[in-house]
Amino acid sequence: METVASEPNTAPTPAVVKHPKLSARDLDVALYGSNPEQRIVAVETDTRSTPCTATLFIRPKDSEETRLETVPFYPWMVLKDERPLPDVHTSRILDGPNGYKHHLWFENWKAFQEGRRILRDERRDHLDYGSAIKNFMVGEGYTQFKGMAFPDVRRMQVDIETSDLSPVAPGACIFMIVCSDNRGHEDVLVGEERDILVRLGELIREWDPDVIEGHNILAFDLLWIRTRAKALKVPLHWGRDGSEIAIGNERNCAIGANTRPFVPHYIYGRHVVDTLLATQRFDVARGEIGSYGLKECAVTYHIAEPDRVYLDRSQIMDLWKSDPDLVRRYALGDVRETRRLAEIVCPTEFYQAQMVPDSYQNVCVTGSGEKINSIFVRAYLERSQAVARQQAPVPYAGGYTEMRVSGLLRNIVKADVESLYPSIMLTNQITSSTDTLYLFLPLLDELKKRRLMAKGRSKKYSDEKNIKASSYWDGLQNSYKLLINSFYGYLGAPFHFNDYVAAGKVTEIGQEIVKQIAAELETQGATVIEIDTDGVYFQMPDGSQPDTDEIFIEGIGKTLPEGIRLAFDGRYAVMLSLKAKNYVLVGYDNKKIFKGSSLRSRADERFGRRFMNAAIDLLLAEDKEALADCYNEILDKIENRELGIEEIARRERVTENTFKSEARKRNAEAMKGLQVGDYAILYQREDKSLALAADYNADEDIEYYQTKLYKFAERLKAAIGDDFDRLFPKPLTGAKRKAKEDAKQQMTLFDL
Repeated sequence: METVASEPNTAPTPAVVKHPKLSARDLDVALYGSNPEQRIVAVETDTRSTPCTATLFIRPKDSEETRLETVPFYPWMVLKDERPLPDVHTSRILDGPNGYKHHLWFENWKAFQEGRRILRDERRDHLDYGSAIKNFMVGEGYTQFKGMAFPDVRRMQVDIETSDLSPVAPGACIFMIVCSDNRGHEDVLVGEERDILVRLGELIREWDPDVIEGHNILAFDLLWIRTRAKALKVPLHWGRDGSEIAIGNERNCAIGANTRPFVPHYIYGRHVVDTLLATQRFDVARGEIGSYGLKECAVTYHIAEPDRVYLDRSQIMDLWKSDPDLVRRYALGDVRETRRLAEIVCPTEFYQAQMVPDSYQNVCVTGSGEKINSIFVRAYLERSQAVARQQAPVPYAGGYTEMRVSGLLRNIVKADVESLYPSIMLTNQITSSTDTLYLFLPLLDELKKRRLMAKGRSKKYSDEKNIKASSYWDGLQNSYKLLINSFYGYLGAPFHFNDYVAAGKVTEIGQEIVKQIAAELETQGATVIEIDTDGVYFQMPDGSQPDTDEIFIEGIGKTLPEGIRLAFDGRYAVMLSLKAKNYVLVGYDNKKIFKGSSLRSRADERFGRRFMNAAIDLLLAEDKEALADCYNEILDKIENRELGIEEIARRERVTENTFKSEARKRNAEAMKGLQVGDYAILYQREDKSLALAADYNADEDIEYYQTKLYKFAERLKAAIGDDFDRLFPKPLTGAKRKAKEDAKQQMTLFDL
């Protein structure tokens, strides 16, 4: 979507309105689009024809066949100012005061693209969607999967076993492909590499999945399959029309406030979903997983089979020769876990795809703000209303966070305001000043009502042991929850109906409420540990009876403004608090929840992650001496170069800046010959240069890695206190280290 300019924000105060009553039908159309077509499992477009056409893949209930329906459409855009453009099919002036009001439809996609080029060259402000599928779905009111539950969709999982980490390494090959689906099929493909690639394509056509899933499928499995298929001249005709797999331009997957780059793959009539990305999105607010590798995810979510086979990646090729059945069992475990993992992390996106006018594949990587934006743009166009131009940014305060006590703390309780910001918006009638249809608050209210209904039904069916029905309603309520909690963020981000002043008013009221909660807790004798935007961690007053925390929180909640509900949000045996928004919680079931990059970061080297995991366990056990031993043991292993390259190397991605930035000169030298988008495993050598892990020659920079270990330990300083310097001696660097090495060398010569 292109928005060339922003409206100046002149509103002195946020819009506070009493919205007119909208009918249930109005709200349903706004949420799900005006077209009622059900059970659409995929949408594809043909932009070569005049007019353009969209093919709908529809699977009728109780049918194994997928029916195709072709619908003509004219690509559209909306301009701020009138500007005659060539080959316009029709046009209209949208009602209302908002900026985008000249609605044009073009004869075909070529004319639409030419119109975009003209407007871009003239720097004219306009709104459009360059994706033909999204252009069609927003403009025509279609969404996917209406009338379906997640198990109704055909899902196929693919996993490969390879001889090397790189598909272009000498002798690299795929020696096994394992597939499964959610209808009971499983197959292990072995034999000549060319034959198994051909057979994979046959399986895809036979099983006819709507979705192809894999863990890291975009960056590993499909990269390998494409590279090896090209080398062996095997066409990958995986599309429902017999077309080959296509590759898009690199884009970013939204993961909370962060993004991860990926290269999208397109298979005609099907969706490609990477459970690695899906799990990271799912875990953003939960913090349950330390590493997003498939095996750890399976253990965390209790989906690993009791007899699961685990193999060292470096030994798989040798084991394939000596014990092929063991490797088969290992690989089958991968696809089974991928299937079960998808059933946990993907339903939220699936049910959102019933509302959001975009492909399921795109919904799985799009941020919540853009999803809400698409819903609003569609709703305004369906009601012939002009679309707002995004307002210019205005600084405003964020959520209130404060750590009052650090260290190792026991018997922790959390009180949380249910949907704090949405509740503030509804209670105080704070909405976007450009929402002329008054949809914002009614939609938010409707989503809250639907979520409560779905949540209640999920619990009811869970109590009745009806797992299928309970899963359906739980997936639905989670999809509503994610959208509900994104309405506030939408106000304070660069979207069409944003309003920074309104967002600031919401956070201002939110800060007052959480401070009031903390003050009331302390008045009642509780000890406040940490305030975190919409919740408070605390210890109950001395002398409190066991299991009275929920009643205690209920009493605190009665002091809050109307419409604000304080709820019990968990009790924990231990909290390890390091700094604001960086802590570990340990439940009474010993389950750990991690919050903050100080404790766990995917960017850390493996030896650092291992040290942090061990250190946290030892801190929780209050065994500081063992923690010191752990630190010194790793320090010695680094000194003696005993860790191994896999422990010290980091995975780095080649970007445009790699070869342009002066600061990344060392990276550029090490990554010479690689393409943008490729990944490299790097380590630092003794001469301070970076090198590929494949070129490792026991020449790592000992001083650098010992200092890195010390920095990992420093993250724990708040929890260790005055004993820190004694437990974690700082490694010698520079001249002091050289003097020590010289002395050691002299002693060695003396011994001779």
